[in-house]
Amino acid sequence: MSLRIALLPGDGIGPDVTYATVEVLKALESKTPELSFEFHEQAVGAAEYLRSGSPLPEEAFEACRAADAVLLGAMGLPDVRWPDGKEMTPQIDLRERLDLYAGLRPIKLYHPDDSPLKGYGSERPIDFVLVRESTEGLFSARLNQADSGGDESRDVMRITRRGAERVCRKAFELARKRRKKCTLVDKANVLPSMVFFRRIFDEVGEEFPDVTREHVYVDAMALFMVRKPDAYDVIVTENMFGDILSDLAAGIVGGMGMAPSGDVGNDCGIFQPSHGTAPDIAGKDIANPVATILSAAMMLDWLGHADPADRIESAVSRVLADPSKRTPDMNGKLGTAEMTAAVIAEL
Repeated sequence: MSLRIALLPGDGIGPDVTYATVEVLKALESKTPELSFEFHEQAVGAAEYLRSGSPLPEEAFEACRAADAVLLGAMGLPDVRWPDGKEMTPQIDLRERLDLYAGLRPIKLYHPDDSPLKGYGSERPIDFVLVRESTEGLFSARLNQADSGGDESRDVMRITRRGAERVCRKAFELARKRRKKCTLVDKANVLPSMVFFRRIFDEVGEEFPDVTREHVYVDAMALFMVRKPDAYDVIVTENMFGDILSDLAAGIVGGMGMAPSGDVGNDCGIFQPSHGTAPDIAGKDIANPVATILSAAMMLDWLGHADPADRIESAVSRVLADPSKRTPDMNGKLGTAEMTAAVIAEL
């Protein structure tokens, strides 16, 4: 049975890393008789808005909904904005319209040389997953119109019982499969919405007596991720906090080019690198494809193909075991095509 994958290359370096990842998947397909792909490419993003007037045409949305999974490059350009000044974020539209409530952000250090932190590696591994609630929180205010003529503007953080319960349950389920520790990041010492979130986290946690749970304030977590990142297994948090912390976390393992992600719901999943479109390096064969390649491995695992997913992740790990094999964002000299070829060779 073929896996139907909606392919959304998007803007900037999105096509560079997406097509590189398709090469890896096709190489995997050629070596795996039980695995086949149907790629259905769709035009989305800022460039599509300039062409058709919509960054997310309805045809593209329906293709995503009909697919087994979605592989996305990156969307948006800094100079292409809505009339109210906000950037186009069709990827957030997809999360909300498809109810992809759990943003999974794995953070793993593959080689000690890639971290600005000293003393981390095989003896002290950095290996945790940040689970970001992706449909509400502070982002729920994003569609409000800015009051350009007044003296005040407000964004409301929305936390619902349904939203908090399901993302916390996803985090505990994931922790149960890993090292059985789940950490809530909140600001319950100040914000009533975070007190509510913490209470629901603890209620859900009672269903998982084998999983250790703890609470950390978001400002403290920004410190602890730098001071003791090896202390964490699964971290769950609100949408905006997760947006900020996932970038910090990427920075301790080599940067955004090393940060895969998946946004999943009960029926749909979108997998993409955590980085943006980086239009200044688009088309120059220097973008790091590793985050997108690892996102494809996450996609396969989510689709129930754990062995092929492990083969991709293992191939990436073997490539990165050689410190000379790095793209320019990691102070290396390999181009996008060369890094992709190196991963394929290790398959």
